[in-house]
Formats: sequence, C-alpha cells, structure tokens
Amino acid sequence: MSVTRAPQTAKHRLGRPTLAMLPRVADSLSFLYLESVRITQDDTGILGYVETSDGVEKVYLPTAALSCLLLGPGTSITQPALATLARHDTSVVCVGAGGIRSYANIQPAGLTTRWLEQQARTWADDTLRVQVAARMYRTRFAVDVPESTTLARLRGMEGQRVKAYYKLLAQKHRIPRFRRNYDPAKWDTQDPVNLALSAANTCLYGIVHAAVCALGCSPALGYIHSGTQLAFVYDIADLYKAKTTIPLAFALHDSPDPERAARAGLREEFRLIRLLPNIINDIQAMLDLSRDLDTDDDPGDRASLAVDMVHLWDPDLGALPAGVNYSNDIPAAGDDVPGLSPPAGTIDNGDIEDDDVLINLGNPWPQ
Repeated sequence: MSVTRAPQTAKHRLGRPTLAMLPRVADSLSFLYLESVRITQDDTGILGYVETSDGVEKVYLPTAALSCLLLGPGTSITQPALATLARHDTSVVCVGAGGIRSYANIQPAGLTTRWLEQQARTWADDTLRVQVAARMYRTRFAVDVPESTTLARLRGMEGQRVKAYYKLLAQKHRIPRFRRNYDPAKWDTQDPVNLALSAANTCLYGIVHAAVCALGCSPALGYIHSGTQLAFVYDIADLYKAKTTIPLAFALHDSPDPERAARAGLREEFRLIRLLPNIINDIQAMLDLSRDLDTDDDPGDRASLAVDMVHLWDPDLGALPAGVNYSNDIPAAGDDVPGLSPPAGTIDNGDIEDDDVLINLGNPWPQ
C-alpha cells in the first residue's frame, strides 16, 4: 500500500533541517557558569535575575549558543527554562562553587552520540584501547610511545614519571620525605600534601565530569582506569594534574587547613573553569585516533566537529542515511533468501492476514 504525499512547497523545503543548521561545539560559547541566580522563562527567552547593590537586574542568556550550563550554589531554575535549554540541545550540570564538584547532569535528547559511539568503539577493541591509552600518555609527558608498548608497560612508565615529579617538588619545597597515600579510613592522620592533593583532585574530577557529560560521553568507560562509574573521568583528569593539582598541593605543605586551602586555590579566578575548552578539545583528540596530535588545530574552525544528521546503523555497510524508505531493498517474493522465504509448501500472496497484524503490529484495534 503506497501513500501519496502532497508536493512540498518552497516554505517546507526551507524549513527542513539540514546539516548546516545543526550547531557545533566549536561554534558555541561552550560553558556558562552561574551562581546565586534565579533562572526563568519569559515570552522572549531565558533570563536570570541577579541581585546587585542597585537592586535586581535581568540578564538574558544566549541559550542557542551554549553547549553547557553550569549551575553553581544558590541557583534555581524553572521547568519551562529547562525545557527551552533541552530544545536548544544545551546540557545542564549542577556543580559546586567554582565548578569544583559535579553532582548531577541533564543531557538533551538531541545531543549527538558521535563521541559516545567513538568512545564505545575504541574502548571495546583491545588494540584501539591501548592506542588511546598511549595517546593519553603522550599528551601527559610529551614523549613518543612505541607501537608495541603494552598497557602494563604504560602503567609502569607513568608511575616512574609521577614518582620522579613528586620527588622534584618535594626537594623544591624542602620536604624531607613524601609518599603519595590515599586512605579514607585514616584521613585525618595524613600529611598536609596528601590532604591537599586528594581535595584538589576531587575538584578536578568535578570539572572533568562536567566536560565529559557535555560531550555526551560515558564517564564509566575508562581506558586506563576501570571498575568505577568515573573511570573515564579519572583518565582525562590525569592529563592536567601535573600542571594544576600536584604543584598546588605541594605549595600547601605547611598550611593549617590544606583541604580548604586547596579548594579555595582552585576556585580563585575560576582556574578550573578556564580549563573546560581544553578538556573538550583533548577528549576529542584522545578518541579520534585519525587526528594528528602534533597538528595545531584551531577549535573555532574544525569541520570534523560538525554534528552529523541522525543515521541508521548497519553491521556491513556502516552508517546509512535516515529518512529513506528502504522497502525496495527487501527481496521480492520468490527470491531465495534465508530467513525471508516462506516455508516450503506455502504461498505468500502479499495480502495482509490476521497473523501479520499480530506479529508486526501487535494486537489489532477492537472492532
């Protein structure tokens, strides 16, 4: 049975979604952090009410240009505002002060699954998983990794370099002896450097978690870490510890309250928030094995970041365009195709029978 469709007018054709209409991560303003703001929806758009010394001011938010909205302490948001953000494919993440915690996230239904699929594909293949881990190691330490290097060898090399870095910083700050120790059961008995480092790393995990969720990736599919819902977060956070949390922790070796000082140091000037664009770029570089790490890539002009239209998956042909009627691809009656040909001794005349309704459409409507 065929259905005759009315011819589309020029207005319909212009209103049809195209690839050029879809936003890219590089085209957006990336992340917007809000604190102590009441977010509502009016007839024009989404706006935030901010209390100042001159009274309450209204600030409209460019939701169509945002890829992720970070809601800090003291924020409240209405349901219509959340619905508008979802329609604009803007992820919403509830974070701590300065973005140093990640408590929950809301991902829009229209968020592309490109990077999630790429992550799952490279994670499930042992060879590709080692290649991604090697790229992470190369990004951290700026050294080439031989192709035959195993994951166990990478872990050993990483441990040696981090241990040497700890020793270097301990000598710089004149700390007699330091050993990295994380024991929640003996938290209060640890030295100030370990306390500050654990607190600072937790803050870093929060901001990386927000970036991972904004891209639509799975925080649980890690390449080096495993067995936890934040395995991939730990992998990506390791890329930045040597430049952020580790030197900060050693600088607080004589602080009376190293945990609080570490959190305050990372909140100062939103140090971690400024890392978000780099985190997004680095996650994409880790997952895209065809991308050259030595090539200077301008985040503002990357055709590879364009979001593809929704497609169909085929195990043999790969991605197929959606919105296409594939009924003509079904073999005609009489073709000898396993699984499609009728049983021997039967004749399929193409008419819709009662069994066809029950099998393909569920229980028929009551007459």
